[in-house]
Amino acid sequence: MPDTIDPSLFLPIGIIFLLLLMSAFFSGSETALTATSKARMHRLEGDGNLSARRVNLLIKDRERLIGAILLGNNLVNILATSIATSVFISMFGEGGLANAAATATMTLLVLVFAEVAPKTAAISRPDGFAMVVAPVMRWVVLIFAPVTRVVQVIVRGFLHVFGVDVSKDSAVFSAEEEIRGAIDLHHSEGRVDKEARDLIRGALDLNEIRTEEIMIHRKSIEMLDIDMPKDAIIRQALKSAHTRLPLYRENPDNIIGILHAKDLLRALWDAEGNAEAIDLEALAREPYFAPETTTLQEQLDAFKLKQEHFALIVDEYGALMGLVTLEDILEEIVGEIEDEYDSPVQGVRPQADGSVNVDGDVTIRDLNRAKDWNLPDEEAVTVAGLVIHEAQCIPDVGQTFSFHGYRFKILRRRRNQITALKITPIT
Repeated sequence: MPDTIDPSLFLPIGIIFLLLLMSAFFSGSETALTATSKARMHRLEGDGNLSARRVNLLIKDRERLIGAILLGNNLVNILATSIATSVFISMFGEGGLANAAATATMTLLVLVFAEVAPKTAAISRPDGFAMVVAPVMRWVVLIFAPVTRVVQVIVRGFLHVFGVDVSKDSAVFSAEEEIRGAIDLHHSEGRVDKEARDLIRGALDLNEIRTEEIMIHRKSIEMLDIDMPKDAIIRQALKSAHTRLPLYRENPDNIIGILHAKDLLRALWDAEGNAEAIDLEALAREPYFAPETTTLQEQLDAFKLKQEHFALIVDEYGALMGLVTLEDILEEIVGEIEDEYDSPVQGVRPQADGSVNVDGDVTIRDLNRAKDWNLPDEEAVTVAGLVIHEAQCIPDVGQTFSFHGYRFKILRRRRNQITALKITPIT
């Protein structure tokens, strides 16, 4: 090994360090531009941030961006290694020692200063780093565009042979699924509270939930028989906690109108309290029917268009299934809304041992939301329905089933209906 370095080697050594700086720039840029938040850049661009606009233009075509970065990074790394090999040959002479020294030295320098250090710095503040490097990377992408285009064609053709589709239209997850995944991740990390997570997920789920999944079942609907004495109808209507009550004739499937409490009070005032002077059928509003397969988003749009707050849900044969209100849909987003006439939410009773006693007609969605569980609701709407679906029978009192990470014990049953269960998470 020479005692002193030949002054003629100072220039190539300086070029090596310059190339390492360029490699560090490419490495950091790759990490920052791929890790930056697309949503945050979009918002910043909307606020007039020019740097964010440059970042958005770059990440719009990530394939071309990555191709240009990798091309530049490999060029400077290979060039730096070649020059380093020449320097070590000048220092040690021809032979394996020079090549080994060049390889070891460049591997260490590239790994520490051109890869790990810049990528660590970039990943710590990807948005700020991305906006800083975007102006330079814009020109790099333009200069390398012809080469990267050829590389893209070759890569896509090669991947196509193995059945891999990298087109822009081949996204596996929808935007809604990506948002759900992001909000669940932030919730698990403690950066988003449960209420905010449920609010966002509830809004995203409107297109996937049908009205039959949240409707009040027909057996729980409070109705008025038009053939009853008028004073009895009025008395029942005024005692009810609801402002809109269906009117039927002969049988509950024959709904002839919806009686609104405000209309009834106005008619009573005009009739000076004489119930017999009121024509209830003429006073009733026209009923609004909706099919059970309507999604909550479709029903919400229909409510706004028709200026309705109340819909009767029917099946494909026109038979009454239940009813859904505007408040029911809003509660799927914001959670339970209780006014002075509402009863507290019933049916979910936590026990001291960690189990939960649940009424059979509690919906799976309400239970999941209340306990932050993840029971599937694709095959059943209520908890009792889920147990019957999984058990493939109507279980007897005392029977216990385990599925989906929970133990279900039947507490009460009335005829063929499960009315109460005990649910215990299996740890």
